[in-house]
Amino acid sequence: MTRCPTPGKNASCAPENTRSPQPGAAEQTMPEAFGEDVFSFRLMRERLPKEVFERLRNIGRGGRGWAPYDADVVASSMKDWALSRGASHYTHWFQPMTGLTAEKHDSFWVPAADDRVISEFSGKHLVKGESDASSFPSGGLRSTFEARGYTAWDPTSPAFVLRHGGTVTLCIPTVYYSHTGESLDRKTPLLRSLAALSAQASRMMRLIGFGDCEAVTAQVGAEQEYFLVDRRLYEARPDLVMSGRTLFGARPPKGQQMDGHFFAAIPQRILAYMNDVETRLFALGVPAHTRHNESAPCQYEMAPIFEPANVAIDHNMLIMEILSRAAGDHGLACLLHEKPFQGVNGSGKHNNWSLVDNTGRNLLDPGPEPRSNLPFLMVLAAVFRALHLHGPIWRICVVGAGNDHRLGANEAPPAIMSAYVGGDLEEIIDGIISGCHGGDCPPASRHVDLGVSALPNLTKDSSDRNRTSPMAFTGNKFEFRALGGPQSVSTINIAINTTVAQALSDLCDEIEQYAAQKGLATREAADELLPEFFQRHRAALFNGDNYSAEWVEEAARRGLPNLRDSVEALALYDRPEIIAVFERQKVLSRPEILARQHILLEDYSGRLLIEANLTLRLGRTMMLPAALTWQERLGQAALTAREALGENEPELAAYRDIRALSASLSRALKELEGAIQSVEAVNASPLEKAAQARDCLLPMMAAVRAQADQLETVVDASLWPLPTYGDIFWSI
Repeated sequence: MTRCPTPGKNASCAPENTRSPQPGAAEQTMPEAFGEDVFSFRLMRERLPKEVFERLRNIGRGGRGWAPYDADVVASSMKDWALSRGASHYTHWFQPMTGLTAEKHDSFWVPAADDRVISEFSGKHLVKGESDASSFPSGGLRSTFEARGYTAWDPTSPAFVLRHGGTVTLCIPTVYYSHTGESLDRKTPLLRSLAALSAQASRMMRLIGFGDCEAVTAQVGAEQEYFLVDRRLYEARPDLVMSGRTLFGARPPKGQQMDGHFFAAIPQRILAYMNDVETRLFALGVPAHTRHNESAPCQYEMAPIFEPANVAIDHNMLIMEILSRAAGDHGLACLLHEKPFQGVNGSGKHNNWSLVDNTGRNLLDPGPEPRSNLPFLMVLAAVFRALHLHGPIWRICVVGAGNDHRLGANEAPPAIMSAYVGGDLEEIIDGIISGCHGGDCPPASRHVDLGVSALPNLTKDSSDRNRTSPMAFTGNKFEFRALGGPQSVSTINIAINTTVAQALSDLCDEIEQYAAQKGLATREAADELLPEFFQRHRAALFNGDNYSAEWVEEAARRGLPNLRDSVEALALYDRPEIIAVFERQKVLSRPEILARQHILLEDYSGRLLIEANLTLRLGRTMMLPAALTWQERLGQAALTAREALGENEPELAAYRDIRALSASLSRALKELEGAIQSVEAVNASPLEKAAQARDCLLPMMAAVRAQADQLETVVDASLWPLPTYGDIFWSI
């Protein structure tokens, strides 16, 4: 394997053509270039006939569809625009159940009768496409001999042109479905969940007196954490290349313990890369807003500002793609895996979620008087109910072999689903439960005095930022913190939207029934029922340290499930009470749910088998030979010392130690081989196979790693076949 000649030296591993942009260049061009590669609503307003644009803009409002005869008009305008941007091909860009995006490119150019080519792109090409679905995971929804899969244009997410090298491709966001109409993707249920949430939130608003509320939109801002490592060192680590994480690696003398990387000055090489990424994203209309160093060495974060959930999720898929593609141009590799390095923090993806109605009201903004803000309190009560009754659904949506390395590891929230709202809001909620009114209630906000007169008056926020909570209220939104770095944001938003919609539906039913029984207006009924709503589901509220052992015990007393790993969580996916929530909100049918359970279980055991086989291969072909070579050298040194000086304990001790470690590694590799064979031979359900992979492979891989990592600390560094953590962490 080729290693960077002088690890730790910036210049030696950076490509010669990596240069920072001229100072000020990005600031001059990025605002003007924002969205230039997007066929936005602004462009459509300019290019389309007014009546066509109005029909297109109103799609989905009030259940309205769009007129098919408008498709040719939109397609013609979109094609002309794409060709003017340099596009030669178009693709229906969709999100199958792989967790990635997929695309099949078709050329705009077709032969004409007079030996020329002409551009062709009709409404038919825009609206619907077909691909072979047999090679995508379907969880049994499709047989391999039944291959049709269809894409259908999603007009609520703008088309865009994507540039890579010298190619330009028009990308049209679409859904993906089977010949029989089942969803084969993650966008279709997301769109369904958004519709369900809008319907129930609007219903709630009208019940409490906001008759002008016609629609409610979920807004999302997804923070993205990632690692950057030198490309040459990455390519010298087969485990990173093939599994996305290091399967071997001893903890270096200096890692994360000094907390010196977090928010530190960004290295010049990384800053140039970030600027490049943001420039590309700006052209795609992605509102990249924040960048900084994260907790672990080589770890960074970027975050866009809030957008409608469907667009935000498409943009997050683009963010991950651009982060990965741009890295190679800077001699870097971008690692999105949840836990690429053992012993330092892994990468999460914080999902900031809020609700905004058609008038612009943020339903999660407590305002100056939160105790009298009924829309805010009703949504808060619905979130508590969703977590309390349907928490397993949220947990299921963050499963994965990679994310299991983070959850509950004092760097990410535990697997127990709960909400944090801060001390002030907790006092208000408890006051509502106890019937507190007016001056008897605690103040909603306070001021902070830092003892420095030159500073302005500082208002204390209504809540702190509890980094241990899965669902933390942060002022005017909730931040869900358990999602893994490479995971699609669709999954958790499907869960949040669907369960909150169900909770709102249940609360609205109670309000309507109570109002009818008592002869009250529905707003009065909501006021009277609010204390009971909070009391009933207060078990989901926890403001303390979610990492503590005490919380695990307390959560069990409250009846909150602790689904510690993905297999435990996925075993619940087919429970009738979980299926009922998705079916009642018309988000997923029973066959679609069972298919997703099947796919996720196969993904789990498949990833573990890849990692186990890779551990076995690298252990036998790289680690063990290095150890045996060093053992032979120490043996010769010990023999020479004994002949020259007689019994020489230090040399003999070193030889005995390395021989024992080498033998232990060899035995561990043999045991791992047996575990792999037993799992591969399993002829059982996907759940049983995933459970066996967890129980057999993970302990054996850990045993191999323990011996190899100890050998790394004693074998001559020139013999060790892989770049070490120290090499990687401090090479940039």
